[in-house]
Amino acid sequence: MRWSVGLQAQGDRPVTHDEIVELADAVAPHGGIASGIGTDRYGAQIVVVAQTREQALEQGAATFRAAAATAGLPEFPIVHAEAVSEAEDDMAWET
Repeated sequence: MRWSVGLQAQGDRPVTHDEIVELADAVAPHGGIASGIGTDRYGAQIVVVAQTREQALEQGAATFRAAAATAGLPEFPIVHAEAVSEAEDDMAWET
């Protein structure tokens, strides 16, 4: 099952435009987008394939951490994580 996983990490300094561009490049292969320019948070929305929400969150966090490292971002703590399955998303559009 495909999941859209959103994650945010928060730290002690603002994140620059260039850092978020690098993060966007790193999450792009995972159908991802990045956010956080000028704030003390950086985030990404990525797509993963997993059987359960827990697995999706674990896989998403690992992918997010790897992408942040590739982008040269500091390893801020993850302060928000959510996962929405493709089926849940489809149902939301039907109502």
